[in-house]
Amino acid sequence: MVFTLSSTRLPSAARSSGLPSRRSGSNGGRRSSSLSFLPRKISVACSSFDTDSASTEVADSEKVLIPGVAGDGSSSAVPPERPEASSDNIEGLQEVIGLPMENEDDIKTDQPSAASSALNVDGEGKIDADETSATTESVTEEVKNETIPSSDGGIHVKPRTIHPPGTGQRIYEIDPLLKAHKGHLDYRFNQYKNMRELIDKHEGGLDAFSRGYEKFGFIHSATGITYREWAPGAKWAALIGDFNNWNPNADVMTRNEFGVWEVFLPNNADGSPPIPHGSRVKIRMDTPSGMKDSIPAWIKYSVQAPGEIPYNGIYYDPPEDEKYVFQYPQPKAPKSLRIYESHVGMSSTEPKINTYTNFRDDVLPRIKKLGYNAVQIMAIQEHSYYASFGYHVTNFFAPSSRFGTPDDLKSLIDRAHELGLVVLMDIVHSHASNNTLDGLNQFDGTDTQYFHSGSRGYHWMWDSRLFNYGNWEVLRFLLSNARWWLEEFKFDGFRFDGVTSMMYTHHGLQVEFTGNYNEYFGFATDVDAMVYLMLVNDLIHGLYPEAISIGEDVSGMPAFCIPVQHGGVGFNYRLHMAIADKWIELLKKKDEDWKVGEIVNTLMNRRWLEKCIAYAESHDQALVGDKTIAFWLMDKDMYDFMALDRPSTPRIDRGIALHKMIRLITMGLGGEGYLNFMGNEFGHPEWIDFPRGDQILPTGKRVLGNDNSFDKCRRRFDLGDADYLRYNGMQKFDRAMQHLEEEYGFMTSEHQYISRKDEGDRMVIFERGNLVFVFNFHWTNSYFDYRVGCLKPGKYKMVLDSDDKQFGGFGRLDPSAEYFTADGHYDGRPRSFLVYAPSRTAVVYALAD
Repeated sequence: MVFTLSSTRLPSAARSSGLPSRRSGSNGGRRSSSLSFLPRKISVACSSFDTDSASTEVADSEKVLIPGVAGDGSSSAVPPERPEASSDNIEGLQEVIGLPMENEDDIKTDQPSAASSALNVDGEGKIDADETSATTESVTEEVKNETIPSSDGGIHVKPRTIHPPGTGQRIYEIDPLLKAHKGHLDYRFNQYKNMRELIDKHEGGLDAFSRGYEKFGFIHSATGITYREWAPGAKWAALIGDFNNWNPNADVMTRNEFGVWEVFLPNNADGSPPIPHGSRVKIRMDTPSGMKDSIPAWIKYSVQAPGEIPYNGIYYDPPEDEKYVFQYPQPKAPKSLRIYESHVGMSSTEPKINTYTNFRDDVLPRIKKLGYNAVQIMAIQEHSYYASFGYHVTNFFAPSSRFGTPDDLKSLIDRAHELGLVVLMDIVHSHASNNTLDGLNQFDGTDTQYFHSGSRGYHWMWDSRLFNYGNWEVLRFLLSNARWWLEEFKFDGFRFDGVTSMMYTHHGLQVEFTGNYNEYFGFATDVDAMVYLMLVNDLIHGLYPEAISIGEDVSGMPAFCIPVQHGGVGFNYRLHMAIADKWIELLKKKDEDWKVGEIVNTLMNRRWLEKCIAYAESHDQALVGDKTIAFWLMDKDMYDFMALDRPSTPRIDRGIALHKMIRLITMGLGGEGYLNFMGNEFGHPEWIDFPRGDQILPTGKRVLGNDNSFDKCRRRFDLGDADYLRYNGMQKFDRAMQHLEEEYGFMTSEHQYISRKDEGDRMVIFERGNLVFVFNFHWTNSYFDYRVGCLKPGKYKMVLDSDDKQFGGFGRLDPSAEYFTADGHYDGRPRSFLVYAPSRTAVVYALAD
C-alpha cells in the first residue's frame, strides 16, 4: 500500500490492536458498502450461549506563506508561528520518535497574521484596534451570551463559554491501547493547542474567528455596504451586478498585502442601500487563469435562472419587516436521539421538487406523529447539481434556492422547534464541487486557494475538490460556516459528511480497515484535518452547549466521540455504518445461512464511552443501483401483492416480518441513537433516481438518463397512509417502536445484557433498560413455553408485538397475556418466565406493575 507523507503526517509506534479483520473502506467512507467492524470495549455481559466468536512515497510539502515574505502560489495564509512537519522541516517527526526539538517557547509570535490584518476593520475598512487584542494563554474564552425566547414568553440568557484546551491525556485511561501511539496523539493535541493559542493571539479567540461572515462578503452598515473577499491569486477585481449595470469600471476593488479585496459602496442620496435586495451580483477578477466572473465565496443566496446553466449570486437583505423572526425556543438535545433523515426536494408525493414551506406544513407534522424527535435535513447548502444529493456544494453559506428562500428555511426550522423537534443539518466540509462557474474551485484563478494542489486536492471517486485544512483562511471559512448555520438559522447541530475522507490522505479509498491501531495513527493521517475537526467541535459545544455533532466515519477512528479536552475528536455520536452493510450482506443469503451471533456482534461492535447512531438503512441504500431493505426482501411482489384485498405471498409475508424485526433489533442493540431515511419506515418501494438526461462520456460512450423524470425522486407517503395497503401496518409498527423508546428510553439505558444468542433455535434475547426483547429469527419454528431469563421479579406484559395484526402480522399472541417470573438462574439471569415465541417475530416485555 502506498501512502503519502505530507506536511504534517506522523509515524506511530507499531503495535497491533489484536482486533479482527473484517471489512474494507474501499469506496471512500461515505458511499461504501464495505465497512469495518468497530473495535470496542463492551460494558455488557453475555451468557455461555454465545456460539459465535469471531513501502512509503514522500511528496513535496507545501510551504507556508508568511505575511511580508514572498511565497509560491500554493502557499497558505497561516501565521508564521505555526510549526509545520514537512520534508523540509522534520522537527515534528523528531518529537514523535523522541529526538530533541526546538522549544515551542522559543518560536517567535510577534508578527501579525494575514487573517488578523485582513479582518480587523470596521464597516468602512478602517483598522479597529480593539479587535486585535488577544492572549496566547490557554484560558476560558468568554464570549457574548445568547438571548433567546423562552417557553413562557420571556427572555432567557444562555451563557456561552469556549473552554480551555485541557490536557488531552484522559484518552489513555479510556483506551489503554492508545498508549502505544502516544507520540502521534500528543503531537496532534499539541498542534490543536498551538492553533487555539494562535487564534487567541491573532483573532481574539474562536468566537471572533468564527464570525468571518460579519467581515467577509456583503456587510450592510448604516452608511452603506462593504464587500470584502479573500482572493490572493487575483491581480485585479471589481464588484459587478444589476446595481451598476454590470460595469466593471464602476466599483473597482482595492487589495491589501494579504490578498483581501475590498470596496465600499455608500448609500444612495435618498438613503436607500446601494445594492437592492434580490439583485444579482458577482465579482470579476483578472486571475492567472484569465478574466473570470465568480459568485462571491460568502454569498448568502444564489439562484439559477430558468433556462440558464450558471447560478447567479443574489444580494439577500430583505427589509426588517420582511425578515423572518423566530418565535419558539430551541428544544434541549434529547437524551435518546431518534432521527428522521430527510430531503426537502424529494419530500412530496408528487413528481416535483418540493419546497421548504410544504415540508414545514406537510412533512414535519408527520415526523412528529411518527414519534421521531429529530429531523436531519440533507442538501441544504447550495449545490448546482441536483443529483449530487447535496454533496457537491457550490455556495456554502447559501440555503438551496430550489426549495425557497432563506426566510422560508427559517420558518421551517421554527415550526420544527414548535413541535419539539431538533433540526440537524447534513453539513459538507469534507469536499466541495469542482464547478468553476458557481463554486470555490479556482475561485481566484489558482488551484490552491481553498484546496490542496494536484492529486491531493482532488477526490477521484467523488469528482470533487479537497480542502487544505492547514490554511488559515480555510479554517476561518469552514468554522464560520458551521457557526453561520447554528447562529442565523437556529439549526440544532450537524451530521458531518465524509469524515473518513477528511481524516486520511488516502480518504478511505481502496483501504481495508481491520481495527489495527496502526491504520489510524501514521503517515496517512491528515493531522490538519483532525485539528480542524477538534476546533469545530470546540466551537459547536462551547458556543451552543445543546448542539449535537454526528460524524460519518467508517474507519472506526479511536476517541472519535471523546471530548476534545480529553484528547478526543469531540463528536457526540458516530454513525454506526457497519450495521446497514451487514443487513444487505445477510439479505443476499437464505434465512438458513443467517447467523444470529454475527448480527448481535455487528450491532454491539462499538467503542466504549463513544455513542453511536444506529440505522438499518439510510439514503445510501435507497439510491439507484442499490435496493432498500423492503425491496431486497419483497422485490417485484411489492407491485402486485401489497393490497389487503388480495392474497399475500410467502415472499411478502417473510418481507414484512423481517422488515420489522431488522429495524427493532437495530434500535434495540445498535447504539444510543437511531436513524431512518424518510419513507423507509413503511418499506418505500423501488429506489431514488434523480432527474437526469443522457450523458456522453469523454470516451464517446452514451450513458442513458431517465428523461429528466421526477417519478422516482419523491416519497410516496400516501402508500404508508393507505389503510387498505400492507405498507400501513409497517408504518404503524415503526411508529409504535418510536413511541416505545420515547416511553422507556431504552437506547440510553446503562443496563444492557444479552442473555441468549442461540444459533440452533435462531433466538436472540436481551435486556435493555427495563425491557426484555425476544427475537425468533427462525423461518418455520415457533416455540411454546420458551424460557426467557430476566433480572427483575414480578409480572410482565407485552408492550410491543411485531406479529400484531395491526402491524401486518398474524396475531398469534394474546395481547392481554400475563407472564410471571420464577426464581432460579437461567442464561446468567436470576429469574425467568415462559413465553410463546412464534417464528419470525419480535416481542418486547415490560413489568406490568
